[in-house]
Amino acid sequence: MSAADPVAAAAQPVDWPQARARVHAAGLAAAPPAVAVPLAEADGQTLAEPLTTLTDLPAFPTSSVDGWAVHGAPPWRIVGQALAGSVPTPLTEDGTTVEIATGAMVPVGADGVLRVEESTRTEDGRVTGALRPAPEWRAPGEEARAGEQLLPAGVPVDPGLIGLAASCGYDSLPVRRAPRAALLVFGDELLTSGRPGAGRVRDALGPAVPAWLRRYGCTVDPADVTGPVADTLPAHVAALRAALDRADLVCTTGGTMHGPVDHLHPALAEVGAEYVVNTVAVRPGFPMMVARVVGTDGRPRFVAGLPGNPQSAIVALVSLVAPLLAGLQGRPLPTLPQAVLAEPIRGRGNYTHLALVRIDSTRGTAHPVQHVGSAMLRGLAQADGFAVIPPGRQGEPGERVAVVPLPLIFGERP
Repeated sequence: MSAADPVAAAAQPVDWPQARARVHAAGLAAAPPAVAVPLAEADGQTLAEPLTTLTDLPAFPTSSVDGWAVHGAPPWRIVGQALAGSVPTPLTEDGTTVEIATGAMVPVGADGVLRVEESTRTEDGRVTGALRPAPEWRAPGEEARAGEQLLPAGVPVDPGLIGLAASCGYDSLPVRRAPRAALLVFGDELLTSGRPGAGRVRDALGPAVPAWLRRYGCTVDPADVTGPVADTLPAHVAALRAALDRADLVCTTGGTMHGPVDHLHPALAEVGAEYVVNTVAVRPGFPMMVARVVGTDGRPRFVAGLPGNPQSAIVALVSLVAPLLAGLQGRPLPTLPQAVLAEPIRGRGNYTHLALVRIDSTRGTAHPVQHVGSAMLRGLAQADGFAVIPPGRQGEPGERVAVVPLPLIFGERP
């Protein structure tokens, strides 16, 4: 739907689950092509192709202990060493052994590896001892066979994946790079420093939203945060065009309604945007939106309009921006975990209610927090996520509900 008629577009709010699916599909369709990056640069990107082994893993039999690789019956005469990083001479003569280090290649002809702590030496310097029934080496392909898929495309690249790829012989990985995001803060009433007063309030979203975006896998430079943008249509259009020139995603705060100084929708019309989602049947935060703008290079960019009330803005972030970014990174639509409600949570009529909760991970229970008005951030600062209460329902104690987690970097709150 064209942005030329924003009021008509906003007439029918989209169901919350449908809105998530719609923006994810739009992001997936616009995901950039894969690029190969060195392993050292891959952390935080998204795997663009399945990770398969280039060789058996391990590629050759390796000793799992320090000891003696032996051939034939004891006692064994020492005929050399097998050290990591070299190919040992085969053991062909009965009653011979080579000293072997953990991780070293087991020589051809070895019948077993005797642990050094379980060996003894005879008076003439030979080695003796009893082999354990189970082999003390890692067999080729024990972890994976050549060509076996280890991880699917769409998973985030983390240090564990990087190490696994290196062990398989990769020097680089095909990835989808992290999207670049920008933020435009709207509102003449906002202060960027000092204490609020005299009708003006501190901008809480300008400092906070970039941090949330980084946790969702974006890059956001300080220069990509602009505002407060003057409450005029020309200023909004100029700011949008400048941000779209450098970013894959432009988030805006405020101006998502149709008040006398809400210029976002007319500005979107000026830049030729088309709505993906415009208003969502969710409380708080229903006047949220995502629009697509195709650049002169033919590549789509996105604008995510977050409401000006701080908690509503974060609801928009977890509802629309997180699925959109998952799509842009080639990741699947996030599956929501579940928890059991410890206390009742009221419904919001025909709207999905996203209610701030703390999660007791030991019991798997969700506990509503206080101070959860749309303009409040105290409850958000104490919460782990939002419990999802479907339309026409109340959340009852003992009921299992979906939870939209907040992307915390340090795990569980104290």
